[in-house]
Amino acid sequence: MYNYYARTTMNQHSIVAFAQGDVTGDRIHDIVYLTGVKTPDSPFTQNITLHVQNGRTGEVKTVPLRENAGYNPTIFLGDFTGDGVEDILISIATGGSGGIMYHYIYSFLENRAQLLFDFNVYNEQYQYEVTYQDNYKVEVVSKINHKKYLIDISTRDAEYLNEIYDANGKLKSPITGFVNPLSGLYPVDFDSNKVYELLAYQKIAGRYNADSLGYVLNTLGWLDNRFVLQNQNVAIFGGDVG
Repeated sequence: MYNYYARTTMNQHSIVAFAQGDVTGDRIHDIVYLTGVKTPDSPFTQNITLHVQNGRTGEVKTVPLRENAGYNPTIFLGDFTGDGVEDILISIATGGSGGIMYHYIYSFLENRAQLLFDFNVYNEQYQYEVTYQDNYKVEVVSKINHKKYLIDISTRDAEYLNEIYDANGKLKSPITGFVNPLSGLYPVDFDSNKVYELLAYQKIAGRYNADSLGYVLNTLGWLDNRFVLQNQNVAIFGGDVG
């Protein structure tokens, strides 16, 4: 084990995240780690790669990641599917102003890598429309479940509101906002059954990214071999939601 680590380090690949747990299902702890090439004088890491060393055989399997560059890569091990075996949650920060993250979940049951969650697939599925309305309201429509939310922005500062509305609360011109891609994916065991759900965060923005209106919070659970939406909430900044 340690000789392998030494060789990877000599080739400029270093271990950037590490965890231990039974991910193969044989009740023996395996070693799960990410390697990457660190940029000199920078926290930026490239060529981030998943490795799993079987605790019983010592065999190391390597899984390349589609998006494999970013900041602060981390590993979390937990059972997301309910089969009693830990899965591998990988999180990588992009470093962009929107706080966008890359997230993957892999199963390694019986020493075979299976991708359970891909942030790109999530971002394609969870789409929204954000539209400013008269009387200091912003409507957020979640397309995947056809839910609508109204955010009251009447408590925003007068300068902000005067740019958008006339004295009667009418829009001066049509304005649309947007919802950012996934900016956080957190394992939470909501029902305390030792199986983790996923709490996904996406920022709601107004006219520009720094114009934050709130977050869409989606709770996902494993059902029929995929993660499905269980609950959806909107958390807001300085106003009311209807």
